[in-house]
Amino acid sequence: MPDQHYTDAGLASLYDAMNPRESSGDFEFYLPMIMAAESVLDVGCGTGSLLHWARESGHEGRLVGLDPAEGMLVQARRRDDIEWVHGDLSTASWAGEFDFAVMTGHAFQVLLTDDELRTAFSAVFRALRPGGRFGFDTRNPAARGWERWTPDNVWETGEVRSWNDAGPFENGYVSFRTTYESPNWDAPRYSESTLRFLDVPSLNGFVEEAGLVVDEQYGYWDRSPVSDTSPEIVTIVRRPLTGSPVTSP
Repeated sequence: MPDQHYTDAGLASLYDAMNPRESSGDFEFYLPMIMAAESVLDVGCGTGSLLHWARESGHEGRLVGLDPAEGMLVQARRRDDIEWVHGDLSTASWAGEFDFAVMTGHAFQVLLTDDELRTAFSAVFRALRPGGRFGFDTRNPAARGWERWTPDNVWETGEVRSWNDAGPFENGYVSFRTTYESPNWDAPRYSESTLRFLDVPSLNGFVEEAGLVVDEQYGYWDRSPVSDTSPEIVTIVRRPLTGSPVTSP
């Protein structure tokens, strides 16, 4: 459960090792949708691993990765046959250019305020062609996954160890610190994050307010329904064939 905003290029270089493509099932879930789309926008693309995989799998259309962390984009730019853009949805200006947009790795949860959510959904609406779809995932608050984000649960890759230390769940938010250590470093490295947890009714309310339509919603990557024990809320929304985006604040 890594931090989404790696500004440290050294930590960014560890991301793929600590989060291999097959580790959670999200890449395998989204890849067929990407391969079926001529033009794809990956929001919060990180190291670009998903779009790299799409190219390796034979995607010949337009692939664009957007991320606010330059350290991540350094890793993404290992491939130059994909467009890499430094920024986020608040700075995006695409209009009707994509058949599919995606936001993986629970990056959706770093949208902390109602205004940020409205801005993001409005930008996605504009970026999609009519009929285009947007897939994203957020952790189900009913599953209380943050209770397992403790120093007892350690990730290791090579000589680097990492663990999380989460604070309490307060009004839909959880803040946590991730520690990284290695015998090759002079001192540990740290990243800090706050994530927002939305339940299904609240989430779908923002979707509908933006003029988007929920096409599919699942509780896990096996397409099982959302329940109180589901770890995920995986959502696929669609831009209708008619209508204009709602103006964000």
